[in-house]
Amino acid sequence: MIQQFYPQVPHSYRFELNKDMHLAAAHFIPDERAGQCKDMHGHTYFINITIAGDDLDDTGFLVNFKRLKDLIHKRYDHTLLNDHPEYEQLFPTTEIVAEQIWKSVQTDLKSQPNKPTCLQVIVRETPTSYVVYRPKQEDFS
Repeated sequence: MIQQFYPQVPHSYRFELNKDMHLAAAHFIPDERAGQCKDMHGHTYFINITIAGDDLDDTGFLVNFKRLKDLIHKRYDHTLLNDHPEYEQLFPTTEIVAEQIWKSVQTDLKSQPNKPTCLQVIVRETPTSYVVYRPKQEDFS
């Protein structure tokens, strides 16, 4: 994978973790306004997740990288995104995929005793197009 540099999120946490991963998935946007994207097609998505916190867990991790990969990669790799329940009401645009990944990660992090926070999710759909999702403060409640 080519090393990517992503937008920074200003914060005052002691630790910041970034996890890059890629996955292959198909999707379609069933709306004429989507142009060619209305037909099923696939992408190799490149994903970056930024997590921050002040405290490490009892093994010395903010979050274990494998935990993040298992949470996202195992769920979406080699699947049709439209078939996932989180996309029944919302079409899996890159923006919505980034938001749903954030929701999955943040829900998991809330259960951790050291309480890390997911600050942003970046989903790159093509070499020239990506989306950054950053939650608002009210999204954490």
